[in-house]
Amino acid sequence: MRDRVARAWGRLRAWRRVSFTTVGMLFTAGTMLVGLSAMNTGNNLLYLLMGAMLGLIVVSSWLSEQAIRDLRVQRRIPRGVTVGQDIRLVYDVTNEKARLPSLAIELKEAGLDELAFLARIPARGDAIGRSTHRFVQRGLYPLGVLTIGTSFPFGLFVKERDVELPSELVVWPRHDRVVRAPFPGGGRNRARGLAMAGAPGTRGDYRGLRPYRVGDDPKDIHWRSSARLPAPVVREYERDAAETLWICLDLAGEPGTDETEALVEIAASLASRAESEGKRFGLVAGHRLVAPSAGAGQLESILDQLARVEFSPDASPPFPPIDPARCVLVALTGRAAGGYGDAFLGAPTPRVGDDVMRPQGAA
Repeated sequence: MRDRVARAWGRLRAWRRVSFTTVGMLFTAGTMLVGLSAMNTGNNLLYLLMGAMLGLIVVSSWLSEQAIRDLRVQRRIPRGVTVGQDIRLVYDVTNEKARLPSLAIELKEAGLDELAFLARIPARGDAIGRSTHRFVQRGLYPLGVLTIGTSFPFGLFVKERDVELPSELVVWPRHDRVVRAPFPGGGRNRARGLAMAGAPGTRGDYRGLRPYRVGDDPKDIHWRSSARLPAPVVREYERDAAETLWICLDLAGEPGTDETEALVEIAASLASRAESEGKRFGLVAGHRLVAPSAGAGQLESILDQLARVEFSPDASPPFPPIDPARCVLVALTGRAAGGYGDAFLGAPTPRVGDDVMRPQGAA
């Protein structure tokens, strides 16, 4: 019986909710005082004043009901958003009423602070609302209940109703960390600092020169050409474009720590670097596998998977579908580093001012 009452009350609250604003509370209290004074004194003027104030309350309730009635909302969300960057949720709102416009409409997502405001939605017309948010942790954020509310016309009450709009927002890890060039197949060295200083393997055919990128091997810098140019250039070999980069992320570690989240960002940054260089790249992280490919779509697929990975102290080592000597390992420790061509071991030190790991703002 108690569960039935709770469910019925929940449905009623989802259908309509009314709450007082500060002005509404004062106005209602003033109406009650005027009513008591009218009854005690029998003054007709006070009765007239009380009737006018009650009429204002009734009109306010009716107009706010008309404002939120017969509104159809569709939410538009981006393909994904990176941690620490602003995301804009867009709402297409249709007013299905034949004659009355809807004024001063607020749209708010459950669990998010910012809201979208629409000043006017014409009768049988459309309007677009937008709200901006920022997430500070990667992962999947479910979007379900959208609240439509208004304090129109006098700001005495806020009337709300809920709309079920199930959806999901994917928050990608940051992929702008400065990482050196990986050298799968070139042998594995001792980890040091942010990552292991891997040694390059054998080079393929010489292709030409290209601008220097952070993380390139200094041995590849063409000093004679760099002296004539405003920025250094490096030699590019056929191996750089033809090689497939396999990124193997070891999920052994405490979930939710700065150290493990930094590993996810390193894996994402390696994928982003490979994409910018036009290489084929793939990912192995636990039971998740993204087959090698190239391009922006491949990067988004890997970021989607990295947004979903979960660390565990007893997680199994990654098992790439090819020889580990042709893969790059990203891990906290060297427990699974044996046989890998290159590895990024240990937790990086956060950069100065790098505070996206700490809670701030919405979400």
